[in-house]
Amino acid sequence: MNRKSAVSDILKQKIKGLKCRECGKLYPPVALHVCEFCFGPLEVDYNYDEIKRHISHERIENGPKSLWRYADLLPVEGYPTVGLYAGLTPLIEAKNLGTELGLNRLYIKNDTVNHPTLSFKDRVVAIAITRAKELGFSAVACASTGNLANSVAAHAAEARLQCYVFIPGDLEAGKILGSLIYAPTVIAVNGNYDDVNRLCSEVAGEYNWGFVNINIRPYYAEGSKTLAFETAEQLGWRAPDHVVVPVASGSLLTKIWKGFNELKMLGLIESVPTRVNGAQAEGCSPVATAFKEGRDFIKPVKPKTIAKSIAIGNPADGYYALKAVHESKGAFDTATDGETIEGIKLLARTEGIFAETAGGVTIAVLKKLAMNGLIPKDDTVVAYVTGNGLKTQEAVINAVGDVVRIEPSMDSFEKTLSIKK
Repeated sequence: MNRKSAVSDILKQKIKGLKCRECGKLYPPVALHVCEFCFGPLEVDYNYDEIKRHISHERIENGPKSLWRYADLLPVEGYPTVGLYAGLTPLIEAKNLGTELGLNRLYIKNDTVNHPTLSFKDRVVAIAITRAKELGFSAVACASTGNLANSVAAHAAEARLQCYVFIPGDLEAGKILGSLIYAPTVIAVNGNYDDVNRLCSEVAGEYNWGFVNINIRPYYAEGSKTLAFETAEQLGWRAPDHVVVPVASGSLLTKIWKGFNELKMLGLIESVPTRVNGAQAEGCSPVATAFKEGRDFIKPVKPKTIAKSIAIGNPADGYYALKAVHESKGAFDTATDGETIEGIKLLARTEGIFAETAGGVTIAVLKKLAMNGLIPKDDTVVAYVTGNGLKTQEAVINAVGDVVRIEPSMDSFEKTLSIKK
């Protein structure tokens, strides 16, 4: 048996099926995302005893230079076929930003350079479309605030699948172009993301398409765990003391928390001291508001923020994100549009990383948590920056000053800039 066949056999043994997060009812590993009994969300049910027999630091470190080095903990049954270069992005020691914020051990997990579409969505889509192919879909689709649409379009092109992406009608031009270039069918809906998502749920019920964040959602969501896996490995197989995570649907935060706990359960890290902190835009902060008001339920809101990539007013995993923050003894905070812009500029000025608006929210909230004493100065902190600023240039174009114009002469140069020799 060759190595690829051996790996494939191991992968097939690890998935038991799908399991309801509320009532525990079990389902086969098909394209299904809601429990037919209690309407709770489904998630992948793994055979951890089988996984533990094979997984090790050495096995992971000798694996692909991508998120697929963690294939033993991802919900695909065969050898990965899509998104083979996604993940394994840099964990940057942010000394300059740390100095400004009074944090001695600050790191940025930099998914602004993820492959191929410069956001963390390349992780979840690599898993989702690999799984969609395994389930026999010939067309894939999504409801998206932009980054997911870009990634689904790119990966569908690679996989030679038909592709339909649904977006809000007011999406940033860079993100629209970032989907159209891959030649999918892009459908702009006159409404916000929640309107788009409701429509897509209806479409998914009528068409045999693999909607990555609807009927394939249980598999798709698992890709976010790789951010936790990579963080722990890059820190020398240990979990950080704090993480700061942008929150849209809540799935990213929830799965990062799950990822650290899976590593502990499997003996790959010793403990999970991590406090999980959520960051939301003030103009769309249903989960942060519930946290601050001491509620265990989410009240939907109508988004009004420049941070469109995290502008989900009725977050599907909001309750579970709230639960993870409470379990980890973390916190939530918010950022105004002005603070978001300043967060983007601060990260760029100190670390040379140009983040999109969601990253600005993350940095602004990190700053507040540090200033309020919720993150001690000597704790190890990881802030997740999930998308590239080239996607949301409109947000900062009027906040970065202008070029200095001169004539092509030394005299003009010296008079205009008044630089001393």
